[in-house]
Amino acid sequence: MNTNLLNKIEEEYTSLSKGQKRIADYILKNYDKASFMTASKLGKLVGVSESTVVRFAAELGYDGYPQLQKALQEIIRVRLTAVQRLEVASNRVDEENILQTVLTSDMEKIKVTLEQIDRSAFQKTVETILSAKHIYILGVRSSAALASFLGFYFNLMFQNVRLVHTSSVSEMFEQILNLEQGDVVIGISFPRYSKRTIQALQYAKDSGATVISLTDSNHSPLVSLSDIALTARSDMVSFADSLVAPLSLINALIVAISMQKKDEVTRNFEKLEEIWEEYHVYEKPAEE
Repeated sequence: MNTNLLNKIEEEYTSLSKGQKRIADYILKNYDKASFMTASKLGKLVGVSESTVVRFAAELGYDGYPQLQKALQEIIRVRLTAVQRLEVASNRVDEENILQTVLTSDMEKIKVTLEQIDRSAFQKTVETILSAKHIYILGVRSSAALASFLGFYFNLMFQNVRLVHTSSVSEMFEQILNLEQGDVVIGISFPRYSKRTIQALQYAKDSGATVISLTDSNHSPLVSLSDIALTARSDMVSFADSLVAPLSLINALIVAISMQKKDEVTRNFEKLEEIWEEYHVYEKPAEE
C-alpha cells in the first residue's frame, strides 16, 4: 500500500469530508514535509483537529496515523531528490546538536534491523554463498562502498569472488556475461535505487544464477528479483545515505562465513601475515 498511497488519496478524494480534503490537499503537495509531522502538528497546519487527521488515516485503510506516517516516509525515501532530502533534513535535524542526532539515528537503524531481520534468510545466505561456484558482488553509487567492503573480505576467504565494476552499463554486463546456474550474485542498493543494479539482477535471474539482495525493505524493487533478500534499515538524515545498519549486517555475514571456513581462513591469514611482514604492509608499533 505504501507505494500507492498518493494514488489512493486521489482515488478516495471525492468521498472525504471537507476537513479530510484539506489534509489530502496538503499531503499531495507536501508529502515530504508531512511525513515527519505528528497528527497534532499536521492538523494545526491545515486547520483541523487531531482526531480528524486520525480519521483520515482510517479512511485510507490504516490502523492509525503512525502507520500512515510510515507509509509517507517510505515514499520519500524513493522519490526525493538530493535537494529535497537536504530540505527535509534541515527541518528534522537540530543544528545545535547534529552529532548526537545523527549518531542516535544510526543506532536506532541498527536496533530496528536486528529486530526485523529474517534470521532464516540470513542463514540461507551463508549456506548459499559457501556453496557458490562463483560469487559476484555489485553495488552502484553510495552502495559501491558496501560492495567494496564485502568484496575485500570475501577475497581473503574465497578464490572465486568478483567485485563488479560499475562505471558504465556496458562494462558491468561484460563482467557478468558468463553467469550461469550455481553462481551467486549479491546486489546491494538502497533508496534511491539504482537502475543499473536492478538491470544486472534481472540479467542474473534470467541467466539462472542465484540472486541475493541487500536492500532496505520488502518494498524494494530488488526483492522481486531475488532468491534471498536481506533487509537493513537506511535513512536520509541528510542528502547522504545512512548505511550504518547495512554495513553492520555485512559485517555479521562476513563473520558468519569466516566461522564456517575457520581452518581455511586461518591458513590464508597465516600466509598473508608473512607477506604483510615481508613487504612492510603495516606500520609496526614502536618498540619500548
